[in-house]
Amino acid sequence: MSDLDRRPPLRECGGRADVAARPVRELLAPRLVALGESTRVRRLLPNLGRRMVGAWCFVDHYGPDDITALPGMQVPPHPHIGLQTVSWLHEGEVLHRDSVGSEQLVRPRELGLMTAGRGIAHAEQSPAAHSPTLLGAQLWVALPDASRATTPGFEHHAELPTVTAPNLRGTVILGTVDGATSPGTVHTPIVGLDLSLDASADVRLPLEPDFEYAALTMSGTTHVDGVALDPGSMLYLGCGRSDLHLRTDDAASLMLLGGEPFEERLVMWWNFVARTGEEIAEARTEWTNGTPRFGTVHNYDGPALPAPPLPSTPLKPRGRTR
Repeated sequence: MSDLDRRPPLRECGGRADVAARPVRELLAPRLVALGESTRVRRLLPNLGRRMVGAWCFVDHYGPDDITALPGMQVPPHPHIGLQTVSWLHEGEVLHRDSVGSEQLVRPRELGLMTAGRGIAHAEQSPAAHSPTLLGAQLWVALPDASRATTPGFEHHAELPTVTAPNLRGTVILGTVDGATSPGTVHTPIVGLDLSLDASADVRLPLEPDFEYAALTMSGTTHVDGVALDPGSMLYLGCGRSDLHLRTDDAASLMLLGGEPFEERLVMWWNFVARTGEEIAEARTEWTNGTPRFGTVHNYDGPALPAPPLPSTPLKPRGRTR
């Protein structure tokens, strides 16, 4: 997934100083962003009020979109450094191609996990013959300093572990939940959990008190710790919780994202996660000049995405929140 903003701001984030060390209920309003030819997304991270949840540093929610007579998702080849991308679908399909030779169709509730490391390029498209509806989320995970220059790669996991309780079914996307561990490679203590709740569900979900969490409703309306969350809304929950109360009137689905607060400070701009503005500028120059760092995405019919101009204003440290 690319940040297609043609004037993306430089952001500094990370560090523990602004982490809510206690349970909170902070509703994050989405920002509508155009993505490719026919897709509109709700951008929830980075947000006006919060930039990270654990190592999760970017969250887009999209759909349900009727793409019966449309091309669907069409994101040209673009670069990444210093992060992992997580593709997560509830409806539809996305074809992933990247510069290390991966070509994989990702279907609902299958994990497409790309580790950018020192540099990779990829493209994402709805296939020519696709389902009529597209509904999902695209997320980024920041890599810690020890892993951010790792060899780039892609993982596809069609089978993921599940957890169940009365009126609740969960798929472990990343990390470990109730003894069930995802096969997806992680580099920091993190969790991603997809939950489906039946009508009239009333459950308590166990949490790690040292993690900070946020809940994103994918479809339906979920009452999270007493707060009603409509589709595309995210509730930041802070730390210090041993469990989370979830309730529904009708059937609904949501994602729970969490992890240890990310200690390192980061610089994010466009599709890059780095530590300094100089690293960002260097990566942009290499993408623009076509150096070998990012490689080539083969079998994509069309030009790659050009990098936007760097902002003229200097980077201002802002931390995890504004």
